[in-house]
Amino acid sequence: MSARAATRAGAEVLLLDKRRELGVPVQCGEALAEEPLLDLGIKPNPRWIAGEVNAVRLISPSGLEVSIAEKKAVHGKVGFILDRKVFDKHLAMLAAKEGADVMVGTLVDGLLMDGKKIAGVKASSFDGRMEVRAKVVIAADGVVSRVARWAGVNTTLKLVDIESCAQFQMVGIDIKSPEVMEYYFGSKITPGGYAWVFPKGRDMANVGIGILSSRMQRPAIDYLKDFVNSMPGLKKGRVIEINGGGVPVGGPIPKTFKDNLLIVGDAARQVNALTGGGIDSAMRAGNIAGEVAAKAVASGDVSEKKLKEYEKRWREQMGKRFKRYLKAKEVLLSMSDEELDRLAKALQGVEFEKISLTDMLKVFMKVSPKLMWKLKGLM
Repeated sequence: MSARAATRAGAEVLLLDKRRELGVPVQCGEALAEEPLLDLGIKPNPRWIAGEVNAVRLISPSGLEVSIAEKKAVHGKVGFILDRKVFDKHLAMLAAKEGADVMVGTLVDGLLMDGKKIAGVKASSFDGRMEVRAKVVIAADGVVSRVARWAGVNTTLKLVDIESCAQFQMVGIDIKSPEVMEYYFGSKITPGGYAWVFPKGRDMANVGIGILSSRMQRPAIDYLKDFVNSMPGLKKGRVIEINGGGVPVGGPIPKTFKDNLLIVGDAARQVNALTGGGIDSAMRAGNIAGEVAAKAVASGDVSEKKLKEYEKRWREQMGKRFKRYLKAKEVLLSMSDEELDRLAKALQGVEFEKISLTDMLKVFMKVSPKLMWKLKGLM
C-alpha cells in the first residue's frame, strides 16, 4: 500500500520483499471488513475472496452462543475471508501497475548510512549483494521490525504484549453457517485469547487460536489440536495447511518516524489489541506513509520534522480506537469464565445496528456494577 500510494504521488519506488512468492507463507486469519477496501479504492475481486461474511457468533466458556449481525450491512455482507496468497500479490500488482519496481527473493539485511543519516538499505538477492540508496525508507517488515531496530527504535516485546497464534486450514468439516465467523472464549481453551473458525465455503475454514504468550503452558499448536478434537464438526476434518506467528497486542510503538524513515503495519504495532486484526490498519497506515513519503521527497525535505505528518495523520484516524482496543483487551484478560458467561447471557437476543465494540459495550455495562467499573473509559 505504501508503494502504491508513493508511486501514485510521483515518487520513484522500489519494493523489496525477502519472500520468493508474495503472500507465502500465510500468517493471518485472513478476515477483512469491506469498509477499508472501499475507502482505499480497492475493488473486491473474486480471485482473492474465499468467503463472504455477514455476521459473528461468539461462544462463551460454557457454550452460550451470541449471534451478532448488522442491520445495515452493505449488500448483505460486512466483510470477507481472503485468500492472502492472492490478495498480497494483487496489492503488489496495483503498486507495479502504478510504476513501482518490485523485487522478490531479496533480503534486506542492513541500513545504508551516510554518517548518522539513513541513506538506503543493504540487501542480498539471487544476483548477489546490493545497496539501494533512498531518500525515505519505509519499514514494513513485521513483528519486532529489524529495520526499525537498526535505526535505533526499541522493537522488543514483553510476553504480555504478544499473542502466539497457530492456524489450520481444514477441509471436510461441518460449517453451521458459511456466512458467519465464530469466536470461542475460555481459560481452558484459549488462556488470554480466543479461538476462531472463519469459513471458506461449506466444508472448509481457517481454524485458529491465539494465546497470550505470558499465559501459555505449552505451544499454541497444542492448544489448537485440543480445540479441534473437542469439536465434533471439526475433528473429522483434514488439515491441508498449517500457519503460525506472533501478533503484537500491546498498542502502537510510541514513535513511528525518524529522519528518512517511516514504520508501518505490524512493525509499528498498528494492530487491534483486542482481536489481533491488523490488515485494515496496516493498509490505511501504509497508504498514508506512501503519500507522506512522496510529498517529502518532492519537497526536498525528508527530515523528521517533515515526516511527522505521517504519525499525525494515522493517529488522528486510528489512535483513539487503538487505545480503546488496548483497554478492552485488558478488561477481557481480567474477566473470569463466569463473567464471560454472564456477558454472553446479557447479549443473547440483542440486535445491533453495527458490529462494533461500542455497541457491545452499551450492553455490557448494563450487566453489573463490577463490570461497569471495569469498562470505565472504554465508551
